[in-house]
Formats: sequence, C-alpha cells, structure tokens
Amino acid sequence: MTTREQLKRAIGVDRSDAGRGVTADPAPTLPERLYAARERKGVDLYRAERDTKIRARYLGALERGDYKELPGAVYTKGFLRNYALYLGLDPDDVLGQWRRERGDAKEQPPAIVVPRPIAAPRKGLTFSPSLVVAAMLTVVIVAFGAYLGVQVLRFAKPPTIAVTQPSTLVVDVEESTTKYTLEGITLPGATVSIATPGRDPYQVTATSQGGWASAVDLRRGRNQFDVSAIDPDTGKRSEETVRLFITVPFLNIETPTLTVDQPSEGASFANGAIPVAGRATNATSVVVSGTYVGSSGPPSVAGEATPVPPPVPASVTVPVAEDGTFSTPYELTAGKWSITVTASSPEGKTAALSRNVTVAFKGVNLAVTVKGGRAWIKVWVDGKIEPGVGAAGTVIANGKTLTFTGRESIEVRTGSSGVTSFNLNGTSLGTLGRSGVPETWLFAPPAAPEKTQRR
Repeated sequence: MTTREQLKRAIGVDRSDAGRGVTADPAPTLPERLYAARERKGVDLYRAERDTKIRARYLGALERGDYKELPGAVYTKGFLRNYALYLGLDPDDVLGQWRRERGDAKEQPPAIVVPRPIAAPRKGLTFSPSLVVAAMLTVVIVAFGAYLGVQVLRFAKPPTIAVTQPSTLVVDVEESTTKYTLEGITLPGATVSIATPGRDPYQVTATSQGGWASAVDLRRGRNQFDVSAIDPDTGKRSEETVRLFITVPFLNIETPTLTVDQPSEGASFANGAIPVAGRATNATSVVVSGTYVGSSGPPSVAGEATPVPPPVPASVTVPVAEDGTFSTPYELTAGKWSITVTASSPEGKTAALSRNVTVAFKGVNLAVTVKGGRAWIKVWVDGKIEPGVGAAGTVIANGKTLTFTGRESIEVRTGSSGVTSFNLNGTSLGTLGRSGVPETWLFAPPAAPEKTQRR
C-alpha cells in the first residue's frame, strides 16, 4: 500500500462503517504527515530539494518511512527537523513521533542540522577618484625615488667594462687575419677606449643599451689591447681595465722542392727538341733556360778559327700542374749545353737544378710549331708519308709542337704557312709564308729550304 493510499484511508470515512454507526479516525504516521504537509504546501520533491538543500531521494525516503536509505540516525534527525520547519510542522513533535515509531525507549537530544546559507555575492572592487589619485602619487614618488637612487649610485661608482668578443683573453687567429672586431658591454653612452702599444687608442661610444663594438688592426705576432670605459657625465674611468692578447702567426715560408726527371745528366740528343720534365711543390711555374758550354765536335786545331757560339735560346716558362708535374720541349742548336730549371714560390723562394746535355745533329731534325692559330699539316719523311700524321694529315692546335727526324729529307705541307714555324737542326727558321696560304716546304740540309708543289 502506498503512502497516498494510506493517507486516504487515514483521513477518509468508511461509509459502510458510518452506515452502521462506526467512525474510523486513526492517527496518521509520520511519513503520512510529511507527505500531507508537502501536498498542502503545493511543492514537489525537487522544489523541496532546492529550498532545503536536502537531496530529493532522502526527502522521498522520509515520506515513505524507508529510513534505511538515509545515511544514519544523526543525519535523519537533522533532515526531519529541517524538513518539518520547511513544511510548517513542529520539529520537536516530528522528532518525538519518529522516535516513538522507531520504538526508542529513551529520547536522544535532537541533532540540529541547519541548511547552509547561500553566500551573498562578493562586492566588486570599486575605484573612487581619491583612490586613483593616491595610486598615481604613489607611483610617481616611487619612480622619482628610484631615479634618485640610480643617479646617486652612478655618481658614486665608476662605470664597469666587459669584453664579450673574444670570449677569452688570449686568442690565436689565422695567419692571414689583419682585422678583428672587439665587442662588449658597459654603461650606456660611455666612451670605450682601446689602447695598444705603439699606436693611437681606438675610441667608440656605447649604445643606449650599453653595447659597443670596434674593429682593430692586427700585426703579425702578439697584439695587446687594454680596454677601459669613461663615464662622460662624471669623467670617471672604470676601475678595471680588461687586457687581452690576439696573436697572428708569422707566415711559414717554404722553399719549393724540385725534381728533374728529363733530361738526364750528360745525355746526348740527335735533334734540338730536348724534353724537359719533372715535379715541383710550392710553385706555380718553372723557368727553363739554356747556357752554351762549347762545340759538340773535336777540339779546334791551332791556327783554325774559333767557332762562333750560337745565340742563346730564350727562356721558357712552364706552368706546374695540380699534381706538381711539368713538361716542355726546349729547342737547342748543336753543341754542349747546360739546361737550368728554376722553380719559384709565391713568396719569392727559389730552387734550381741543372743538367748538361750534348746536341749532335744527324740527318734531318725538324720541329714544327703552330703559333697564332690552328694549322693542318701533312708530312713526308725521306719521301714517305709520316705514319704519326697520316695520309689525310692532321690539325695542330695553337701552341703545339711536333718533331720529325729523317736521314735525308723532310717535306711539310701546311694549310696556313703564316702560323707554322720551323726549327731545323736547332736553328729557328720562323714562318716561311703568309697566314692562311697553304704551302709545301722541303728540308734537305745542307741545302736551303725549298718550296715544292707536293700536295
């Protein structure tokens, strides 16, 4: 049977009993009283929960008499008292009936649990004109006091100085370094002085943040710099002077090394194109030169005229390759010669080696050099096509030299006579025609060169 049905039976009149003259009026139970009171108040359990701050499930348990759903006797008494006050019932009477219905022999003092009052919202901070003025005055006074303190400290203390670049006081730089930028921190607007022995000091003004930088000149060896700061307002110099050293090493000048592989000492050649080759280090080029020593023939007999020395050939500059090698032909006339090869370093250091050679021409020795352009040539040695050139001939690049040796004659056809130079048995003949004009020349010493019609 529900609480509602119990209440109806409690407050209703059994008509059948009334007809017999009997009236039923039993006293309502506590759950029935609570339910009836809430109905009279016209609220539901959820409205009662919001008003009393007691959960609806606990209020429902009180109205059903299901006290096992409640957290304990102490809480139950507190809930009953607050709920009774909310419903307009006498809390002491409600608690007494609860104890009687529970069958308690001794009444316990009621535990009053008053609902927690709802806290009123905090008042926001309000600014009055007087409060704003007072705050502004306080800020001004504090700022002025700080300014006075800074000025007192500034006039009382000399400026400080610090060097941030380089990070150490002793620095070694590359041997090619001629300038270095010093950087640091000091008093804003201070004058930084960088003194170095034997030179006028460098001076620079610090920025508004106190930073400063100055490029200084470096000499080879150890460079000393004394860095200090001066306050322009007080004229005070920093108590500390930062001394640092920057060392520029002296150049290690190496003498070039030189090796001559060709020609070998005392070698004899049957033509004047002497091969010169070797290796060099710490040098970009070598210079090959020749000195006439004497005739390659038998000594002159008394009374005979002394042979006239041949002209000294011009020196030849030969570049050194990346791997250190060099090579070139060197044209010499008949006789005994001393060939000197000299290697020079960029710093002016030199190394030289000499080789003594003998040039004794036999037969026909012809060197063909193209200068000023390219030229096509075709060559007959002793009347036969030269295999190295071929029947179709070949094109010689500008600056290139080819040498040929025969027993009796050498014949050369060139597509451009003006850029083709000849050296016969060590004697330079130069060009024999005009540029762009094809010609054929026969060399058969002791006869002079002869132009022919061979093609």
